[in-house]
Amino acid sequence: MRIVNVSSYSWMLLLGLLFCVESLSAQSIIVHDPVMIRENSKYYLFATGQGIDVWSSADMKNWNKEKAVFAVAPQWAVDAVPGFTGHIWAPDISYHNGRYYLYYSVSAFGKNTSCIGVATNKTLDPDDPEFQWVDHGKVVQSYPGKNNWNAIDPNLILDEEGTPYLFFGSFWDGLQRVKLNSDLVSVAEDLDSISTVASRKAAKEDPTSLSADAGENAIEAPFVFKKGDYYYLFASIDYCCRGVKSTYKMIVGRSKNLTGPFNDKAGTDMAHGGGTIVLKGDKNWHGVGHNAVVRFDGKDYLVFHGYDAKDGGHPKLLIREISWDREQWPTAKL
Repeated sequence: MRIVNVSSYSWMLLLGLLFCVESLSAQSIIVHDPVMIRENSKYYLFATGQGIDVWSSADMKNWNKEKAVFAVAPQWAVDAVPGFTGHIWAPDISYHNGRYYLYYSVSAFGKNTSCIGVATNKTLDPDDPEFQWVDHGKVVQSYPGKNNWNAIDPNLILDEEGTPYLFFGSFWDGLQRVKLNSDLVSVAEDLDSISTVASRKAAKEDPTSLSADAGENAIEAPFVFKKGDYYYLFASIDYCCRGVKSTYKMIVGRSKNLTGPFNDKAGTDMAHGGGTIVLKGDKNWHGVGHNAVVRFDGKDYLVFHGYDAKDGGHPKLLIREISWDREQWPTAKL
């Protein structure tokens, strides 16, 4: 009887450990600035990393690391950003015209010596014979002392007529929007005349007052999602990249067109300090932010990172379903 009890207990303990491992492994990969897309029955995740980190999953919970997009840093990026060694930030993935468009950021921390590049692929399946990333080089570049914006954190969105816009930006004068040509790899307007679509500043400063410093305008990571009659502009405010001391949180505003203005719940333009809080950290997850929004099988999800308070502040992948209130504003829970 004793042997039977020990054996039964051991079996139950083993099952318990297996379930614990499953629970701990689900969505616990270390990532920063994630975006997600689905091809056929597989989900692909792209994130900040050496050559751009890539993960794949059949269920959005258990992830397999794939080869990076770039084995070697693009030479144009090395030439454009002194000291760049291939650690690429904040990618954005979307599918148009039979190809996947992967925009990405090349920069130096705390400076606007920055570029946004783009690469394309016919498929995301590395086993497909047509799998090959083709880099198209620079789309947008910012220069210290010339531009009062920072060319990082890209997000592509097309309006109802198919006109493409690239949203981007971090600190300085805030988030920007520029129209692209139909090839999706070149700009269609003068970069010196683009306007700010979101800022922490209540009043717009003179755009000619340029600085090489990022300043205190802590807003970045735009992501635009169309639902119903509105385009929702998500952004992250305050500070990332400080582990458990990170203060990132997500805000949103909306507009019926991509030219804005994007107003928050109170009617305040995001270009003048507006933004309704969508999600912020708690005792378990600090500094949640840099989100994407995806829709799969009739459900909308926030895809973002948070700093794990129980694991030394490492940034982990978090996925949360979005609920929409009666006035069609997004809400989510950690």
